[in-house]
Amino acid sequence: MAMSPNPFLGVFLHAIGGLAAGSFYIPFRKVRRWAWESYWLVGGLFSWIIAPWIAAWLACPDLLATLRSAPASSLLWTYVFGVLWGIGGLTFGLSMRYLGMSLGYAVALGFCAAFGTAIPPLFNQEVVDAALGGQGLAAVLDLLHGNFMNTFTTESGKILSGGILVCLAGIAVCGRAGMRKERELSPEQKTAAVSEFSFVKGIWVAVFAGIMSSCMALAFAAGKPIAEHAVASGTADLCKNFPVLIVALAGGFTTNFIWCVVLNLRNRTAKDYVSGGGASLATNYLFSALAGVTWYLQFFFYGMGTTKMGKYDFSSWTIHMAFIIVFSNLWGFHFHEWKGSSRRTHWLAFAGILVLVVSTLVVGWGNYVASLKK
Repeated sequence: MAMSPNPFLGVFLHAIGGLAAGSFYIPFRKVRRWAWESYWLVGGLFSWIIAPWIAAWLACPDLLATLRSAPASSLLWTYVFGVLWGIGGLTFGLSMRYLGMSLGYAVALGFCAAFGTAIPPLFNQEVVDAALGGQGLAAVLDLLHGNFMNTFTTESGKILSGGILVCLAGIAVCGRAGMRKERELSPEQKTAAVSEFSFVKGIWVAVFAGIMSSCMALAFAAGKPIAEHAVASGTADLCKNFPVLIVALAGGFTTNFIWCVVLNLRNRTAKDYVSGGGASLATNYLFSALAGVTWYLQFFFYGMGTTKMGKYDFSSWTIHMAFIIVFSNLWGFHFHEWKGSSRRTHWLAFAGILVLVVSTLVVGWGNYVASLKK
């Protein structure tokens, strides 16, 4: 039996997920003498394959039966959106490499928040079925218009839309702070905090990563029938998205596995997996695995948080993104990524974080208003 919505618990679960997502890259800083593609792939094995299967196996009474009974179209689209999200995840890692945690997270997740929140309620299963069923462009556009009116023109929908706009404003302020930092620091100061700092390259990568990463929100939308079958087979409503994550993250692993292996061959870095010697090799595997499991925890808690958001669970994506940016920026300050920039730039960055916190409160308010209408 489905549980009643509880927006406050949902926001709390998203906060924990945001902390995990904003922190996952830290263990990678302890990896020594491995190429980026090597530790990224090892971490990905734990975050996209091992951890999701363990969590779903423990939470679902009959996991394999749930996956077998789910509609083939839902499994397919969840996997496809996972593949597309995997492209975003892959380039997201590169944005951290070129911009650091503060600016990389802010730019990438700003686009991710916008696309990931606005698209799923418009392109729901009915729209997908109409498009695939050949009902014609007019019918698809009519459904899209109806979805827009039902989602964004209600009182709670308007509040949620305002929360999204506030979130994007916070992203813009954080980005402004990052550009000021770029102008104020010398090349030596930039690379002291981020060894491969490249603003131009990093910005383009982060924008692309943010747009593609929003496909995870679409994967959750496509996977709703899988979640429903999980509940029908005895899975707790709070954990119903765990089987969805298995399928979506398998798609993400596919993309990242192919690209990392290509880089291993091109750069002749495949030897990383067996070299390093003694404690160094074991340490690299340990911290890569820790990063991967920490990364998975973001969707572990995100998947539970969405179950508490009620009718407007699509706003979960904005809340999740905002919390990630808040925590990643705090880590960025901790690791002195802003060292050497002016006091005004520091205050601008703090202001951006504050605006993002406000955006989560506005979205939470919208969810509360929605729950009162039920």
